[in-house]
Amino acid sequence: MYLCQKFSEMEFTVAQIAQLLDAEVVGNPEAIIRTVCKIEEGIENGLTFLANPKYTHYIYETKATAVIVNKDFVPENELHTTLIKTENSYLALAKLLDIYNQMKPSKVGISDRAYIAPTAKIGENVYIAEFVSVGDYAVIGNNTKLYPHVYVGDQGKVGNNTTMHSGVKLYAECVVGNDCIIHAGTVIGADGFGFAQQDGEYVKVPQIGNVVIEDNVEIGANTCIDRATMGSTFIRKNVKLDNLIQVAHNVELGEGTAAAAQVGFSGSTKVGKHCIFAGQVGIAGHLEIGDRVIVGAQSGVMSNITGPQIVLGSPAVPVLEEKKLIIYRKKLPELFKQVRDLEKQLKEHD
Repeated sequence: MYLCQKFSEMEFTVAQIAQLLDAEVVGNPEAIIRTVCKIEEGIENGLTFLANPKYTHYIYETKATAVIVNKDFVPENELHTTLIKTENSYLALAKLLDIYNQMKPSKVGISDRAYIAPTAKIGENVYIAEFVSVGDYAVIGNNTKLYPHVYVGDQGKVGNNTTMHSGVKLYAECVVGNDCIIHAGTVIGADGFGFAQQDGEYVKVPQIGNVVIEDNVEIGANTCIDRATMGSTFIRKNVKLDNLIQVAHNVELGEGTAAAAQVGFSGSTKVGKHCIFAGQVGIAGHLEIGDRVIVGAQSGVMSNITGPQIVLGSPAVPVLEEKKLIIYRKKLPELFKQVRDLEKQLKEHD
């Protein structure tokens, strides 16, 4: 408890940090830390970390008092900082920052400028800010935080220890689980893009399903997750979605899957567990993607993919095949010139 308290006050020793992380200190264990900083912008009494090898050169010139590094890090030059050696430096930093966040004062209470329907069920120790609207028969779990302008529709459900930031919209009958973080402007449960054509006109297909978001999911700002036509659109537990992502109706994202900004999942596609989608990937509808598939940035997925494998390109193909195609495409101007020269020579011989 003492260590956590000191950390929340942002003044602690390197030895205290090492104790929290079960880490080894190489250097001065009594050095004082008062802040965190980037390794390239290190300052006195600052704590930073080294995880990406591209930043290794900064460790020899940083002015940070201490650097969290992996246990296998061996300096090649003289250091002017103290090392805190852990199994995984990035995870260690995440643990410290999480402790710091937990020590911050927690908001609790219901604003008299929020609207809560008389039939709604509200848990204990909640924070419901100004201009929040909670609909009929909605359920808000214990320790959950709803920031200004959050909307929870009729019969919507939000679990325990979940945070919904300003402007999140949870449409009627949609469900968010426990320990989730939903960032500002995200819309959960808007109608899926369903239309039938009749005599050259579009006829709307009613979207009567919902969205179910399981536990420990984080969703970035301005992401949209559409309700199912029938049944549910599923975001399984531990899924992590970046900003500006579109998840269409009846999609299912498997447990532990992550997607970077501007990814689009078309309707009824099923994604397996622990997949990774880099930025601006587009996935066609009604596909099946296996477990542990990695899709490179700006790829277009147009057919089923079995896992585990890495794919790249548009249409997406196995990464080694796409790398060969990239090389071939670079040679196309030269090849075109050779073909044109050959055609010219043939004409001259004729």
